[in-house]
Amino acid sequence: MSDSTDLDEGEFVGRRGTDPVRLVPGEVIAAVPAAKALADRSSGELRFDFLDDGAVLRMLRLRHEDETAMFNAGFKTGVPLAIIGFGAAVYWGGVVQYWESGTARVVYAAVTAAVVLILLAVYVRTAVAHWGDPVRQNLRSRARRYRELAHLARREGADIPAHYPHYGPYPFAATFHPEADEPQTTDGEGQS
Repeated sequence: MSDSTDLDEGEFVGRRGTDPVRLVPGEVIAAVPAAKALADRSSGELRFDFLDDGAVLRMLRLRHEDETAMFNAGFKTGVPLAIIGFGAAVYWGGVVQYWESGTARVVYAAVTAAVVLILLAVYVRTAVAHWGDPVRQNLRSRARRYRELAHLARREGADIPAHYPHYGPYPFAATFHPEADEPQTTDGEGQS
C-alpha cells in the first residue's frame, strides 16, 4: 500500500521517512526562460510534460514508492547477509579454527561460503531487478530531469525551496528507455 494515501492534494514525500513536501507549481518553473526551454526540450526527449502539475505529482509519488521498494528489497536480503557473514567470521575467529578438527574446519568453511554466496547472489539479483528495470529507470530518468529543472529555476531566481524536490539525483540507473511502458505502480518486484 502506498503512503501517498495519507498525503494532501499537491503533496509528495521527497525522501523515505521525511515529512511531505508541497509541489512547486509548473508555472513557477516556466516563469524562468532557461528552465522553460529545458522543460520543453526534455518533454520531447523523455515523453513527459514537466510543467503539468498532475503528471509531475504522480511521477514524484511513484519515485518515492520506487525508492522505498528499493530500500525494502535491499534491507530484506542485505541484513541477513551482513549478520550471517559477520557471525560466521566471528565464529571462525573464536571457535572453529582453534577447537575443531581439520575436517570440521573445511566443512564449516565450505558450508559458510555456500550460504554467504547464495545470500550474495540473491542480494545482487534483487538489486539488478530493481535498478535494471527499464520502467523504473524511465521513472528515475524523469525524476532526475525534473530535479535539474527545479534547481535551474531556483538558481535563476524562482521561488523554489532549497534542495527541492528533496531527494537525490539518481546518478546512475536512470537511462531512458522509450520502448518501456509507463509505470502503474512500483510496489512489486522489478522485471528482469
